[in-house]
Amino acid sequence: MEHGHKKQQVALNSVAASLLLTAMKLVVGIMTGSIGIISEAAHSALDFGAAALTLFAVRMSDKPADKKHHYGHAKVESVSALIETGLLIITSVWIIYAAAERLITGAKEIEVTWYAIAIMVISILVDVSRSRALKKVARETNSQALEADALHFSSDILSSAVVLLGLVFVWLGIAWADAAAGIAVAIVVAKAAFGLGKQTIDVLTDAAPEGLAERIEEITRNVGGVINIDMLRVKPTGPQVFVEMAISVSRTLSVEKIQTICATIEARVREAFPVAEITINTRPIALNSETIAERVHVISLNHNLHAHNIATNLAEQKKYITFDVEIDQQLTIKEAHETVNALEEELHREFDGDLDICIHLDPLRNEERSTSSLPHTEEERVRTIIVQVAEGIEHMHDIHDIKIRRTDKQKLIITLHCSFSDETLLEEVHSLTSRLEGAIYHSLPDAGRVIIHAEPIAA
Repeated sequence: MEHGHKKQQVALNSVAASLLLTAMKLVVGIMTGSIGIISEAAHSALDFGAAALTLFAVRMSDKPADKKHHYGHAKVESVSALIETGLLIITSVWIIYAAAERLITGAKEIEVTWYAIAIMVISILVDVSRSRALKKVARETNSQALEADALHFSSDILSSAVVLLGLVFVWLGIAWADAAAGIAVAIVVAKAAFGLGKQTIDVLTDAAPEGLAERIEEITRNVGGVINIDMLRVKPTGPQVFVEMAISVSRTLSVEKIQTICATIEARVREAFPVAEITINTRPIALNSETIAERVHVISLNHNLHAHNIATNLAEQKKYITFDVEIDQQLTIKEAHETVNALEEELHREFDGDLDICIHLDPLRNEERSTSSLPHTEEERVRTIIVQVAEGIEHMHDIHDIKIRRTDKQKLIITLHCSFSDETLLEEVHSLTSRLEGAIYHSLPDAGRVIIHAEPIAA
């Protein structure tokens, strides 16, 4: 909003300045008969029209995106700048024609007066003031329309100085100097117009600013997790750019990790450039460094299955892969088997060579049940059995935090903690806790779920 107010205010001041200069130059040009001053009046008249167009453009460009203009209205400024370019070129052609005609047919008597000199000096001072103000706001807001308006006033400074010099030469008796000054003004204006026109056409044809795409690509490649940039497009729109890219990432990454990578890219690009919007598409790819366990895990996730306890044995050219998958316990054995068969078929397509797969089905429990506490006497009986069973497991210490609940189906839910020495390998810990779990199920036939949390003794 602040940028929009600045742009509109400086554009409105330009309209007022252009109108004042046009009127003064036209009156003095007619009174003195100077084609240089008249050409300057015509130039200022076109500046007035261009400034009015700029004011309209900056007001339109600040409107937000809507259903018809998905990228906003910022390109209205570019259209305005292109129209101004055309007006400048037309002005230059007319001035050159009029000056050439006067040189061919003979110089017209020109009256060099103090007010003719004064109006050109005033014009230069006004142009200097307006050009600086426009350039300052154009840089702050990256407004192409204001940049075009600033160019008009900048060219006016030089052209007014040339006309003033021509009047001095006429006063010294060199009559053709006025027409020559007019031609010089036209050349300066035309050169500036072509430069502005090229820049404006680049924006309207969505030409990416030089070096911008390369810098965004460099920023993206430095973000961890990005394997490759498959596509990068940059669309400039007024003071901002829209960025669209597609990147390759490892298929073993979680959705949350991929979202973090994309968010990091967006934050770093925004830090470097005033980007309006970044769209990032990701393509998961298989890496040569993937282990067999990672490949099994990823493919299982694609089937909405969680694979664990993945083990691989290699015998000559044959791979033996075993693992557990969690299957909804509400499925029948036939439905569960069909689900796992689909997974197995894809695994055969994934791995080359001879492959033997054995999958253990784990029932996935995700229901919520009401539970209640046991009578004190019964709870102590169950607790005593658990402690006694645990005493038969070597290397297991300090059975504690035993909690026992009963479900509405009269099944026991048992959770407990146990400790191991800090140097015990996790593989051994898992084997021992599995033994304890099996022993509890054997000793307590009504046990429905046993969860054992292992921890180091120090914990």
